[in-house]
Amino acid sequence: YGRFDIRARCPIGQGLWPAVWMLPTDTVYGIWPKSGEIDIMEYLGHKPHEILGTIHYGNNGWRFDSQYYTKPDSLPSFHDEFHVFSAIWNEQCIQFMVDGEFYGQPNTKSTVLPSAWPFDQDFHMILNIAVGGNLPGDPDATTQFPQTMEVDYVRVYQQRQ
Repeated sequence: YGRFDIRARCPIGQGLWPAVWMLPTDTVYGIWPKSGEIDIMEYLGHKPHEILGTIHYGNNGWRFDSQYYTKPDSLPSFHDEFHVFSAIWNEQCIQFMVDGEFYGQPNTKSTVLPSAWPFDQDFHMILNIAVGGNLPGDPDATTQFPQTMEVDYVRVYQQRQ
């Protein structure tokens, strides 16, 4: 449990799917999605003003809850500037933030019912860029390569006992 802050600047282009996410270190509750997944930030390269935070879970099939954050087009996009993507995670709740601002509804034990809450185990973090996939679609002729997701820092804080 704790607070996870990742300051990054995202790539831009059709078919690009950078993410900062977490998977369970051990699959205590079974294979994905039973043991959970926490997507601190997902971004689609063709939607430079939008990010989402998602939890994945489900003991009888795949369930997920996504929270969306959209910046006004008049403001710099997630490609134009660095932004801090955060998750606050405790025994009862996971909530997402961008640049210190909460967005979406808290994900709580009661919101995942009747599924079990698998977010009580050790997780590890992954930072990556996927190319293609069901969410962004394939790259097209407008997508330029190479691409990078620039990461300024990753900070993890634990609550004092």
